[in-house]
Amino acid sequence: MFERFTAEAREVVVGAQHEARRLHHGRIGTEHLLLSLLGQRTPSAAVLARHGLTRDEVADAVVRYVGDGDLDAEALTALGIDLDAVRSSVEATFGAGALDRAPSGPRDVPGHLPFTPRAKKVLELSLREALALKSKSIADGHIALGLLREGQGLAAKVLADRGADVVELRRDLTAALTA
Repeated sequence: MFERFTAEAREVVVGAQHEARRLHHGRIGTEHLLLSLLGQRTPSAAVLARHGLTRDEVADAVVRYVGDGDLDAEALTALGIDLDAVRSSVEATFGAGALDRAPSGPRDVPGHLPFTPRAKKVLELSLREALALKSKSIADGHIALGLLREGQGLAAKVLADRGADVVELRRDLTAALTA
């Protein structure tokens, strides 16, 4: 299926991987596809922007829902965990600077991160959207339409929370694709 993706659509998929890594998430979800779409300089990204969606606001919403993979020092302190005591104990056991080493985690996983089932569904739906519009290739706008059609992932939740009119957004994305 990826052979039918335009260069821009491939950039969205690669960008979604970067977004997931940036947020220290171990999988690529619908939210990462949306963030990547918003980071592109394409007519579809412009349509999303006209509907009041910005990459920074969506990224903030994603972090509010699922976090950014980092421990929050204030939250740990609020639970009564003395971070200085933890650091001292770790350094006594593993040596000075043990906590300063690069952490291992999702961002350190070589290769591509796996897609969530919903993100896979979005990519499948992007093919259906392209076929419905009689397109020979799958563009980034088809991925955006796939996100709208899937309608259940975190991207859909963020769109709803931002007050996006999905019907109007779909109409404008379709118009941009057929122009």
